[in-house]
Amino acid sequence: MTLDDLRVFVAVCRAGSLSAVARELGCTQSAVSQHVRRLEREVGVGLVERQARGVVPTRAGRLLERAAAEGISGLDLALRRLDEMVRGGGGAVRIATGGATVRHFMADAVVEFRQQYPRVSLEFQTENSSRSCFEALGDHGLDLAWVTLGPPERGVEQRTVVSLPWVLAVRADAELAERERIEGEELAGMRLIGLPENSTSRAHLDTSYRELGVPSGASDTSVADWDTAVLLAGLGLGHAVVPALPGWGTGRDGLRFVPVPALPPLPVGWAVRQWDALSPAARAFADTVTRHCRPSES
Repeated sequence: MTLDDLRVFVAVCRAGSLSAVARELGCTQSAVSQHVRRLEREVGVGLVERQARGVVPTRAGRLLERAAAEGISGLDLALRRLDEMVRGGGGAVRIATGGATVRHFMADAVVEFRQQYPRVSLEFQTENSSRSCFEALGDHGLDLAWVTLGPPERGVEQRTVVSLPWVLAVRADAELAERERIEGEELAGMRLIGLPENSTSRAHLDTSYRELGVPSGASDTSVADWDTAVLLAGLGLGHAVVPALPGWGTGRDGLRFVPVPALPPLPVGWAVRQWDALSPAARAFADTVTRHCRPSES
């Protein structure tokens, strides 16, 4: 059993395809199969099951995949830390984020961090959901992920940085724009723009809707991110229930953001494999972002 065998096996389990991994690694499908077969011979049990549309891990395969993924992630992290020690404080901080994260939560922190740590590069990897951010932490050796926090995730530590209240984005010329607040039950009669399917923020909102007796999923317009929801609200395609992002204030660009206090705030913040294993630079960047998101605590 070699480290390469385990790396290839984890990649196969994640991709569900021998050919996809072969393309990614620039080798033949037969070479990928050899790595998997070598592991199966050594452990004495089948690890993947071949199906019409690819492969899936067996029960034993899932057990080995989880352990191997965690071990490889920790080893890669340790090797990076050793490299940074040899290079004397340089290196990089790698962050998984959503498409609008840097603009809304990190812009000022990035400027400050670059001034304080000019030899450390910041590398952002855009992901389309909190789930993909969690996966990127293990698959790609990233340091940090900025996510909408949800249920506990195996092998991941989550820390809330800020809880965002919900607002209703309406055109400034709409009657609702004059309101100081929107009651939760009033949402039931509105044409609402749907938040991204399968996103953690959508799950939070749907749970709150059920508790308030507000139907969910009835929107005929859905989007991939919060900014697009606000844009469509400004174009008159409906109203948008969105988190009150930093810098929005009470309105912008012909829109008004009316508070919906009945909806529980949405927690967002950091996800990491191990806080204690973060490099000093990664910890400093996380702390800098946190401080800028909590100005009252600085």
